[in-house]
Amino acid sequence: MNTVRVEEAIGMVLAHDLTKIVPGEFKGAAYKKGHVIRQEDIQELKSMGKNHINILELPIGMIHENEAAMKIANAAVGSGIFLKGPSEGKVELKAKHRGLLKVDVAALNQINEIEELVIATIHTNTLVEEGQSLAAARIIPLVIKEEKILQVEEIGKSYGKGIITVHELRPMKIGLIITGTEVYEGRIKDGFAPVMKEKIKHYGCSLLDIQYCPDDRKIIEDNIYTMIEMGADIVLACGGMSVDADDVTPQAIRNASEHVVSYGIPILPGNMLMLAYKGSAAIIGIPGAVMFLKNTSLDILLPRILAGEKLTRKDVTAYCHGGLCWSCKACTYPMCPYGK
Repeated sequence: MNTVRVEEAIGMVLAHDLTKIVPGEFKGAAYKKGHVIRQEDIQELKSMGKNHINILELPIGMIHENEAAMKIANAAVGSGIFLKGPSEGKVELKAKHRGLLKVDVAALNQINEIEELVIATIHTNTLVEEGQSLAAARIIPLVIKEEKILQVEEIGKSYGKGIITVHELRPMKIGLIITGTEVYEGRIKDGFAPVMKEKIKHYGCSLLDIQYCPDDRKIIEDNIYTMIEMGADIVLACGGMSVDADDVTPQAIRNASEHVVSYGIPILPGNMLMLAYKGSAAIIGIPGAVMFLKNTSLDILLPRILAGEKLTRKDVTAYCHGGLCWSCKACTYPMCPYGK
């Protein structure tokens, strides 16, 4: 510990708490041990009667918590993220824009295996909003060996594009096909279109076209082809996804696609969803649950597709762990375990 004039203490670290007293109003620590003195602190310190302060002298090869937290955060940060802090030894990673959070979990685990430091995130593949807090980094003691921070930085470099990133959702063109003879003939009112139009808008996409089809495999198939020829990035074929005799949408999707990823997925509600591709265009069979429930399998998979991912069967089957919705009375999705 060393004593210096406050004017000379800028950038140095306080060795202990500094108490401020305002008679009848406040008594407590105005500056805590470990605080790094800033230019703007000087006048306040003097008003507290602190013309000299005790400074913590960092041994060679040791880093203060604020600097260490910033280095950890910088090692992990990727595109679409900004840093806030350090504040009381912590640096937050926040979203620059709305998008899909991607976390390299293997790299995250590797960093946290280094003792005396932590970085914690929310779940990967979460749809996040601008300004939302995504992760926080800090060390456990007040100071840490520089070699440990260098290890973190090496891990960050080895993963190239960032361990934690936010991918913007692309404003894709979506073709909407509503199936069902009873709807096509006007026997019942269509429940899909209003819901799907709102969902398409919510995800920042545009509705390319909407077509109504009877339960005829060939007609549905031809409409899928037409939507793709018109430039649809995604075709949503709604209804007719169960095992009923009249439900022919899955076979139409199978015939129109080049590759079926999965028919039926381990996410409830919405387990009858079908995902296929023709070229770069995604074809999604939408089950009836989407009409009645705010968040289903579609809301878990669609943001990933809009973020530019071409999903595989392995991506889909991984939801067997975490794919069950609790159906909470007050829904907090996506900030809940569903689809994580």
